[in-house]
Amino acid sequence: MTTEIHSAGENSLIVYLGDSTSPSVSARVQLTAQRVTHALGDALIDLVPSYASLLVIYDPLLTDHFHVQQAIRSVLLTLDVTEDAVTQGNRITLPVYYSAESGADLLTLAANSGLTPEDVIRIHCEQEYRVYAIGFAPGFAYLGEVDERIAAPRLSTPRQRVPRGAVAIADRQTAVYPAVSPGGWNLIGLCPLRMFDPDSNPTMPVAVGDIVCFESVDRDQFFALGGELS
Repeated sequence: MTTEIHSAGENSLIVYLGDSTSPSVSARVQLTAQRVTHALGDALIDLVPSYASLLVIYDPLLTDHFHVQQAIRSVLLTLDVTEDAVTQGNRITLPVYYSAESGADLLTLAANSGLTPEDVIRIHCEQEYRVYAIGFAPGFAYLGEVDERIAAPRLSTPRQRVPRGAVAIADRQTAVYPAVSPGGWNLIGLCPLRMFDPDSNPTMPVAVGDIVCFESVDRDQFFALGGELS
């Protein structure tokens, strides 16, 4: 498995821990993050895990590139990713109101897949999804992998406005839009829960390494949980 360390700024390094997206690579990223946190201690400012990489940001008043790189190399030499080695993430269930009313692309995605809308909903809810990365916007969690039967390419023309809470699919990924924004993913429903709230602790209900499941709720349940249609 390819491992590389590169400079990413005056006080940051990026560690590439694989060249593909998979649960095993994600586990390797997660375990490296845990070990680097312990190795750097107070010198660590932040870690940003992604699909197959880890961005390490450190305090230049307490250490430097050379010592951080040496610490990372020492971590990598002893890295042994087993099921028990990685702290298991949380399991989160997100409610979703799936419908043509709440998911503008649900009917089209179903038709293009040779499925009924009910099939798409069932398949989307049956899968467990790993949080591989958080980016694009605060709280936007990239979840994978979507069952290939309902995988769908991004829209050829992105929408200028996607509502907060929109549950969407792009290729083998799914996500919940945390705020109103432009977007080119296929919309299949709405989640009433906030994926990012700066006034909450924690600010996001999910983190990299967590497992997410979706649960279908009806229109009344959606509104009772605080959902809104725009």
